[in-house]
Amino acid sequence: MDITQLREYVIEPVLRYLGLYSLAAENLLIGTVMVESRANYIHQLKGGPALGLFQMEPATHDDIHRNYLAYRKDLEAKVYDIAGGWQASSLANEMIGNVNYAAAMARIHYLRVPEPLPDANDVEGLAAYWKEHYNTALGAGSVQDFVNNYPSTR
Repeated sequence: MDITQLREYVIEPVLRYLGLYSLAAENLLIGTVMVESRANYIHQLKGGPALGLFQMEPATHDDIHRNYLAYRKDLEAKVYDIAGGWQASSLANEMIGNVNYAAAMARIHYLRVPEPLPDANDVEGLAAYWKEHYNTALGAGSVQDFVNNYPSTR
């Protein structure tokens, strides 16, 4: 997938629709999609549970709905709108074919973190933020993986 088009036609519009746009958020999602799936894979390789270009696990997806969105009805309504009206109980698989929904869920995953986003142009800072709050210490990815896969655009 062309990363410039993903940025322009998916990530930026979704972030703006949610009212969560910042260049830092946009760049963090670009880095996340590139390190997680290279913007190529919609299901984790080797049979793992992660789904969509952002490779979110269904358990994480469900936790966001149950413990975050359920208490933020305005944001939850926007997320359901992006999902085409699907309800949370059947939504994790929606991340496979609905790139807008997958991007929204990735952004909301980061929104739950109390620590502010790094500077938009600090790729290493974005990478460290991704590693700590998305991939976690248990994940196979590294800060260097993020940096190495981060596109040189924007």
